[in-house]
Amino acid sequence: MYTFYLMMNSRESPENIFIKHGGQLRMSEAIRLGITPYQLYSLRDRGVVEPVTRGIYRLVDLPPIWNPDLVIVSLRYPKAVICLVSALDFHQLTTQIPSKVSIAIPRSARLPSSSGYPPIRAHKFSKETYENGIEMHRIDGVQVKIYGCEKTLADCFKFRNKIGMDVVLEALKLYVARGEMNLNDLFKYAELCRVERVLRPYLEAIV
Repeated sequence: MYTFYLMMNSRESPENIFIKHGGQLRMSEAIRLGITPYQLYSLRDRGVVEPVTRGIYRLVDLPPIWNPDLVIVSLRYPKAVICLVSALDFHQLTTQIPSKVSIAIPRSARLPSSSGYPPIRAHKFSKETYENGIEMHRIDGVQVKIYGCEKTLADCFKFRNKIGMDVVLEALKLYVARGEMNLNDLFKYAELCRVERVLRPYLEAIV
């Protein structure tokens, strides 16, 4: 009933609704904002919007997407937080090229489908480790949740057996070499992830 009310009372054109919300929307969001499925498909058929991936549309006049994988994942999975190697890559703390987008989700959440594009690797985090250290980065008009450098390093030490200790140590060395260390945050998140005793000797050896 509420969606119907929006459709009947919205005075904005479908194009303006897209523009007002950054130029790209999930289909469910477009409908909630007052765009009917018929209008959405009409925009697509007229070349006003284009499907980025299944269920996500963007205005064709927008600049090319700088980081489509992160944008698409964030639009498709609003609770997802970019983590581990994907977060290292965003923060330029690795020479690895992620084959999948690593995301953190709450332990109580349902695992998203691993099929489709882009491929994802989901990790379930406890409530406390999931909620702490999140930064909001605007990428191509979309708010993307990404763990900050220090939280990402702590997470990587926690998942070191899965991602490889060589990747973790490279990230730590690049972090130190950058010369912008925040040791208070680093050890705060290391304690949260229960890896402070593991991380400390490696950090002392590098510094």
